[in-house]
Amino acid sequence: MRSTIFGTGIHVPGEAIDNHRMARIMDTSHEWIVQRTGIEQRYLAGEGVTTSDIAIPAARAALENAGVPAADIDYIVFATMTPDVYFPGSGPFLQRGLGIERTPCLDIRQQCAGFIYGLQVADALIRSGQYRNVLLVGAEVHAGFMTWSAWDVLCGRSDRKVSEEEIARNTRFRDRTVLFGDAAGALVVRGEESSTRGVVDILLYTDGKHAERLITRCGGSAYRPYFRPEMAESGEIVPVVEGREVYKLAVKLMPEVIREILERNDLTLDDVDLVVMHQANLRINEACQQRLGLPDEKVFNNIRRYGNTTAATIPLAFHEAKEQGRVKPGDLVCFVALGSGLNWGAVLYRA
Repeated sequence: MRSTIFGTGIHVPGEAIDNHRMARIMDTSHEWIVQRTGIEQRYLAGEGVTTSDIAIPAARAALENAGVPAADIDYIVFATMTPDVYFPGSGPFLQRGLGIERTPCLDIRQQCAGFIYGLQVADALIRSGQYRNVLLVGAEVHAGFMTWSAWDVLCGRSDRKVSEEEIARNTRFRDRTVLFGDAAGALVVRGEESSTRGVVDILLYTDGKHAERLITRCGGSAYRPYFRPEMAESGEIVPVVEGREVYKLAVKLMPEVIREILERNDLTLDDVDLVVMHQANLRINEACQQRLGLPDEKVFNNIRRYGNTTAATIPLAFHEAKEQGRVKPGDLVCFVALGSGLNWGAVLYRA
């Protein structure tokens, strides 16, 4: 029994917010953001829009694409670092929104590597014979940890002049806040008796020595109480990203894990038709591509339009690659990601 992707779906909330709008509320520019990240625009959910809210249309699109009714889903795996509420996870809210009952839901917290970890769970459930149709979702609403004022200007609802005090406040965490966007991606993963299609192999790692490289310092048992009003003012709700260290780790570990998973399957980079990397920073992906010696036609990036959507980046990119004819039947696709934990790994998938 092979785990096969039968359908994909995506959803992005609201309107595109380009870098020029960002420059209206903080000390930055289109050139500054593009030079450091490759990002030109992103989508941010409006107030009151939750992670499960944007996951529901993505899941419905994937179900329609697969030709699988929601009632046939046996298990839901939901990857996110921005759940609707502290607990429960977003899975039950997604299940309820899809109108299905009692289907088990598993929420996982591997952040930027969440989707490939979720795919391993789906694959294991299917190979065990316990379930046949698994709905795998990666979705994020990062807008909730943005400490900006002047949302009215950012979202185009006002042309007022933003005060110098507001600009200074909004600029404090610009190195991180310009990175993120909101989106959802979903796959219907189905068990199929096949000697060719489906998941070929999955290789994952975690190294806790680097857990503080990417971390949000609030909302857990390390803090009493878990949350304090001043955490928003101090910026503790904003993720810490040690950019230089993360860059060095990513451009070393992602190529390494790709080579390792290929070697243990008696394959080489020549056998790979497309590499879909986590879309954290275009500069990281370009450096990985260079280290692997891959031509442009073997790499798919879409961070320019969406920013870093954490657990949603890989399903979002894979869906668009399929839509653009970059993934054909029989192609060998490699998914690779690295994120907080430190968690990283790769998946080989035969389309």
